[in-house]
Amino acid sequence: MLDDRYDLEFRLWPYGHVPDQDTTARHPVVIVGAGPVGLALALDLSLRGTPALVLDDSEGAGMGSKAICFSKRTLDIATRLGAGAPMVEKGVVWQVGRVFHRDAQVFEFDLQPDPGHRNPAFINLQQPYFERDLFEAIQRAQAEGAPIEIRGRNRVTAVDPGADGVRVEIDTPDGPYALEADWLVACDGARSPTRTMLGLGFEGRVFEDNFLIADVRMTADFPTERWFWFQPPFDGAGDSALLHKQPDDIWRIDFQLGWEIERSRELEPDRIRARVDAMLSSQTGTVPDYELVWTSIYTFQCRRMERFRHGRVLFAGDSAHQVSPFGARGANSGVQDADNLAWKLDLVLRGHASDALIDSYASEREEAADENILNSSRATDFMTPKTEISRMFRDAVLDLAGRHAFARPMVNSGRLSTPCTYRQAGEDALGGPPETRPGAACVDAPVGEGFLLERLPRGFTLLAIGGDAPPPAARGDIAVDRLHLPAPTAELAARYLGDSPSAVYLIRPDLHIAARWPDFDARAVDRALAQALGERPCL
Repeated sequence: MLDDRYDLEFRLWPYGHVPDQDTTARHPVVIVGAGPVGLALALDLSLRGTPALVLDDSEGAGMGSKAICFSKRTLDIATRLGAGAPMVEKGVVWQVGRVFHRDAQVFEFDLQPDPGHRNPAFINLQQPYFERDLFEAIQRAQAEGAPIEIRGRNRVTAVDPGADGVRVEIDTPDGPYALEADWLVACDGARSPTRTMLGLGFEGRVFEDNFLIADVRMTADFPTERWFWFQPPFDGAGDSALLHKQPDDIWRIDFQLGWEIERSRELEPDRIRARVDAMLSSQTGTVPDYELVWTSIYTFQCRRMERFRHGRVLFAGDSAHQVSPFGARGANSGVQDADNLAWKLDLVLRGHASDALIDSYASEREEAADENILNSSRATDFMTPKTEISRMFRDAVLDLAGRHAFARPMVNSGRLSTPCTYRQAGEDALGGPPETRPGAACVDAPVGEGFLLERLPRGFTLLAIGGDAPPPAARGDIAVDRLHLPAPTAELAARYLGDSPSAVYLIRPDLHIAARWPDFDARAVDRALAQALGERPCL
C-alpha cells in the first residue's frame, strides 16, 4: 500500500477510485510519469483524438526548481499545445549570456539577434510551473472532449510486454489492479522504475565531478542574463560557477565542488551560505538578505539507453537519456521526444501507418540524444579538465577569447540547446537556406498579422511560398493540408527562399521539414510522404 508522504508544489491530480480498478481494461496508450515529458505527450495525443492515460505515483508537481531553462523550440511546442503563453508570461525572458574568466568578462553572446519570432530564445521558469501550465492546458482540452486522463497515486509495480500489447500492474491506496495497453511509454525519469523492471540499462559516461545547486530568494540588481565564470574570483566556487534569474525573485546559483566530497556535509546550510555570501560579496560588495529555497548536488552523466524502443514499450525523456544540466538539454530534449512520438503513435493507432513509423521515433531521437551527449560531454570536458595539458589548453583559449574573436567559439560553458536536424530526411531540390533544410525544425517568421508557426496545422502540410498554390495531395488515408503565402515577408523569404523566387516545403506534424523543392512536384511529394511515414519511397 502506498504511504501518505508527499512533497508537492502543486496538488494537481489527486487520487480517486476509477472503474478500471474493478476490471482489466485496455487502453491505446499508457504513459508512466506525469512530468513535463509525460504531460506533453498525453496532451498532444489527446488533441489529435487518441486517448492517453497517464499514471503517476504522486499527486502533482514536485518541490524544487529542477529544470528551469526552456528553449524557443520547447516554447514553440508548448504554444501548439496551449501552454506556451502562460509560460512566457510567468517566465524570465533572456537571450544574452556573459562568460567570465576569474574577474574579467571574456565575451557576451546574443541567442536571438534577429527579430520576427513569436517566442523568445529562452525563458527561465521553475519546472513545477511548466507542469502546472501543461496540466491547465489538459483541463481545457478535457472540457472540450479531449480523451485524456491522469491518475495520481497510481504506482506501476510490474510491466509485462507481449507481442501486441503490455500488461501493467499498479498499486494504489485502495490496493492493486491491472490494465493492458497497446503501447506503454515510460516517462518516469532518470531512475526509471520501468527501465529497471525490464532489466534495461544505460551506456555512457559518469563524470568525476559534483555541482551544488542553490536556489536563493533575494532582491538583487543582476541583469536577466546567463552569467558563467571559469575560475571564479570568489571563495568556495570551485573551478566554475553559474548565475541565472528565475521568477519570484529566485536566483539559481551553481558551484563546482569536485569529485571527492561528503555530500551531507556540503549540503549543510552554513556551508552553502558561506559560498553564496562569498559570491554576492564579490559581485556587489555587500550580502543582501536572502533565503535558501532549494538545494541539491548533482553529478554529470552523459548516458542513454542503447535502444528507445523495446517492442510495445517506448522510452522518452530522462528515462531514455541523461546529460549534464549545462546547456539546458535535459527537459528540452525530453519535450522534443514527446513531440516526435505523439503524431507517430496517433497515425499507427489509427491504422494510417505501420509500426515501422515507431522505429523512426527511436532512430531519430537516439540520433538527437547522441548529439546532445556529444555537446554535453565536450562542455563538461572543457569546464572540468582532468589533466594538466587539458587545463593549460582551456586557460589559453579563455585568455585568447578575451582579446580575439576567433577563439570565442572554442569556449564551451555549455552549448545551449537547439533542436536536432535529423540526418535521414527527404530530398532537397531547393538548396535554400541551411537553417530550413530537410530534417530541421521549422523556423518562425512574421506572416501577416501573426507568425508562421501558428498558421501551420497539426497534420502534414505543403507550405508554398511565392509561386502558385499547390494542388491537393494525399497518401492513402492521410490528406495533406496546404498553406500558400504568395507575398512573403522579408524574414520569411530570407529564412525559406534564399535566392529562389518560390519554394514548396513538406512539413511533418511535429513541424520538422520533410523535404523541399523550388516548385510543386506530385511524384516528389509522394516520395517524401512515403519516407516520412516510414515506408519505402516510391520511385
